[in-house]
Amino acid sequence: MITVSEDLLDEIRAHGVRDYPYECCGLLLGRYAAEGKIVSETYPISNAREESAKRNRFLIEPVELMRGERYAREHDLEVVGFYHSHPDSPAVPSQYDLEHAWPTYSYIIVSTSPDQAGDLFSWEQEPDRSRFNREEIRITACG
Repeated sequence: MITVSEDLLDEIRAHGVRDYPYECCGLLLGRYAAEGKIVSETYPISNAREESAKRNRFLIEPVELMRGERYAREHDLEVVGFYHSHPDSPAVPSQYDLEHAWPTYSYIIVSTSPDQAGDLFSWEQEPDRSRFNREEIRITACG
């Protein structure tokens, strides 16, 4: 289970709509706890994919990931997952997502269109990396 405030989910949705028709991406920062992952901040990252591939792929440059990890450490947080959007597509992981994900992290995906965000789901990868399972999102009132 992942716990996220409605405010942070709204930030993810807004980022997806703002970057439409391209995929947005970012980090989920927080803590690993007995009851699951608790997200306390999002950390937006620019999609480093070439223009022609940004519509259905995202890429986080290693230097950007390191910058986000450093920010997390400085704020006594951990990277507990990633988020990205699927423009004009369902909020379901693609084969590409499966091949590039890491177990233990959460992956929030939001479906976007030109003027709104649609479905938003969280996913966890099986330890053997064979598939994703939908992860329960516990929504809190505020960040």
